Amino acid sequence: MIEVLGIQWVKLIAQTINFAIVLFVLWKWAYKPIFNVLEVRREKIVEGLANAEKIAVQLAKTEADRKAILAQAGDEANKMIEEARVAALRVREVETQKAITAAEQILIKAREAAAQDHDRMLRELKREVGRLVVQTTTTVTGKILTPEDQRRLAEETEKQLAS
Repeated sequence: MIEVLGIQWVKLIAQTINFAIVLFVLWKWAYKPIFNVLEVRREKIVEGLANAEKIAVQLAKTEADRKAILAQAGDEANKMIEEARVAALRVREVETQKAITAAEQILIKAREAAAQDHDRMLRELKREVGRLVVQTTTTVTGKILTPEDQRRLAEETEKQLAS
């Protein structure tokens, strides 16, 4: 039957040997380097995917760190603002107390000055009234009063004005 099909054993063996040689040459210098290149590329792709996952994890961590830092900075800013408000209130209270104290001092000095002016004016008024009494007495009596009489009249007038 092999002869009916036209198969010749010698040619079949020679073609099988030629095919094996071509297959060996292709495997050695063509397929093997291509498979090696494909394996290296596959490893690089796997490595790139692993690196992409690592980068995604690091990016998420960095984003979380950034948000935490921003939240902390916001908290610190709010704390500083509150401290500034408290300090401003304290300064305002201190300055208000200083102003109140200064106003009280001014009032005390004004009262003292008014009291001194009042006393001075009373003394002047008493002297003037005493002088007028002496002058009136001199005019009414037509008599020149001695210094002793003038002093006595002035003292009596002051006693009456004081009561």
